[in-house]
Amino acid sequence: MNEKTATGFSSLQETLVTHFKWFHSHPELGHHEWETTARIRDILADAGVEILDTGLKTGLVARIGNGGTVVALRCDIDALPIAEATGLDYASKNGCMHACGHDFHLTSMLGAAMLLKQRERQLTGAVKLIFQPAEEVANGAISVLASGALDDVAEIYGLHTTPGMPVSMIGVSPGAAYAAVGAFTIRIHGKGGHAAHPHECRDPIVALSQIIGAAQTIVSRRTNPFEPVALSFTHVEAGNTWNIIPEEAFAEGTIRAAGREQFNAIMRRLERICKGVQEICGVQIDFHCVLNAPAVHNDGELVEFVKQTAQELGLKTGPSAPTMGGEDFAFYQERIRGVFWNIGVASPEPAHNPRFIANPAALGTASALLSAIAEKSLKRLSSVE
Repeated sequence: MNEKTATGFSSLQETLVTHFKWFHSHPELGHHEWETTARIRDILADAGVEILDTGLKTGLVARIGNGGTVVALRCDIDALPIAEATGLDYASKNGCMHACGHDFHLTSMLGAAMLLKQRERQLTGAVKLIFQPAEEVANGAISVLASGALDDVAEIYGLHTTPGMPVSMIGVSPGAAYAAVGAFTIRIHGKGGHAAHPHECRDPIVALSQIIGAAQTIVSRRTNPFEPVALSFTHVEAGNTWNIIPEEAFAEGTIRAAGREQFNAIMRRLERICKGVQEICGVQIDFHCVLNAPAVHNDGELVEFVKQTAQELGLKTGPSAPTMGGEDFAFYQERIRGVFWNIGVASPEPAHNPRFIANPAALGTASALLSAIAEKSLKRLSSVE
């Protein structure tokens, strides 16, 4: 890196840290990212970046380049309903928190936009930059796709912070990187009565306990131990006092699997358990399950491309640790070839924790890699045409 380049990188990093601290202290929940979107729009407009008219209520899509082949970069912009406990001088001011690094992601994308704008005349196509709303509620990607803004995109790339990796290290692996994720609810309608006369009741609590117990065998006894799956009950409600058997019981939870097929198999087994318990206990059981997002599946050829691009920038690379967490980036990959890669931020606590901290020292690195991936992807695709 020559002196001029080093000075420019230092200046960009300083600018990005300022933006990052503002976004961190002003988090907004999914589909309510009004201030966040306005701030992003202003920063892009100041940089002379074109903002497309997509009809999105929050979030936006911008474009840099001159037509022809199109590639996309994607970040997410929403926060989580978590009260921050980091003690940072730029901590959240409004009761929710960027506890998953989305403030880091969007700031990195702004940096990439600035770098790409500087090299716009050298681009052999166009780059679309997606500032996506509502990733945490798993439907923001669907709204972006529905807008039609990505209909001409040939490849798509996204990033995510990794708390446990060293600052600026890049992790990327082919195949399943994030799980297919879904949620289920179970509502049991029984017959309530006096706890002293259980024979006169149809106890929904007993029925629910049987479902929960039997459901544990889906993973432990009905699933290949080499397949990454998880089934967790996370919320249970029934009754309100010690001497009354209630009329109803309720539970909800999540299913995680490496793909749609595995997810659907687990869902069907849980549903069969509910039907069996319904028959045995004489209760009515309403079971509902929905797939929130399919699995993120990285294209092997493009993984090697990302890895090589990172190494050319002098960055350390390694495999990304697979996770049972979900990511609606998967919806883009169902239509467009792409890669979802990770960058280390060395947080003292994991994501979705009130003490999660994304180290802003990696912002410039993330921006540089995003812009390099976009530019090199366009050059590679243009040479094939």
